[in-house]
Amino acid sequence: MAASFLIAALGLAGVTHWRAAAREAAAEAAFPPSGQFVTVDGLRLHYETAGSGPDLVLIHGASGSLRDLTFALRDRLTGRYRVTVVDRPGLGHSDPLPETSLRAQARHIKAGLAQLGIVDPVVLGQSYGGSVALAWALEGGPRALVLVASPSMPWPGKLDPWYRVTSTAIGRALAVPLASAWVPDSYVRQATAAVFAPDPVPPGYDAWLGAALTLRRETLAANTAQVNALRAELVTMEPRYPALTLPVELVHGTADTIVPLSIHSGPVSDLLPNARLTVIEGAGHMPHHSHPDRVIEAIDRASENW
Repeated sequence: MAASFLIAALGLAGVTHWRAAAREAAAEAAFPPSGQFVTVDGLRLHYETAGSGPDLVLIHGASGSLRDLTFALRDRLTGRYRVTVVDRPGLGHSDPLPETSLRAQARHIKAGLAQLGIVDPVVLGQSYGGSVALAWALEGGPRALVLVASPSMPWPGKLDPWYRVTSTAIGRALAVPLASAWVPDSYVRQATAAVFAPDPVPPGYDAWLGAALTLRRETLAANTAQVNALRAELVTMEPRYPALTLPVELVHGTADTIVPLSIHSGPVSDLLPNARLTVIEGAGHMPHHSHPDRVIEAIDRASENW
């Protein structure tokens, strides 16, 4: 019986590897790089730049890519900003880093954009991307920040079961290939709807986003490592917030259950010396899609002293 079980397990592992590889190849064929690359320490950073004017950098959240920000928001800004959107390291088409910390990601993005002449931008970060933007500010460099539904403070409780399972090396080794190979498209659509709730998913968003890129094994591994490390990093960052004197615009919905307003943007607005909090009644976790005008207003305020 033990031999039969071993044969079955090896067979499942082989089929899982084959299916995951096939899905990865299909994802990369369907959603190839849309921009250009800059190399930092031998690792590629994927970016798109469009428009003209003062520099504005957009950084996406967890389980995503720059495609979230190029779906609608970016093109509403290019008439008056030079907008650069990046794939964070390990996601989209950017190479993963040996270290997954917020600070490492911020330094990598900052160094890559400096090669393009982008050295003093306004930086918008959505969700986890806002945590990277905060780390960038603590390192020095941005002219101003716009944080959209962003984690900024340590939170009570635990992450959801997926992240708890993948918080260990054994969990990642087992769960990541299985998810990459077998998670159905219907589950991905449901997960996307849950992130937007109570706001609707915009028409065409699912087809544009390229969520299949996030299901690649290397990307899943990078994303889970980043999210699992987040709370501990925010613990070390919180005491330093009062020293950040740059303008910070915070935009957050009252119905955001992914990154609750009362835990994050509300408290951090009291710690940052030059912060302005925009609360959107009834908005969920994706106000840059559901209430883009409010986000654009925040960007313009952050940029007004250029």
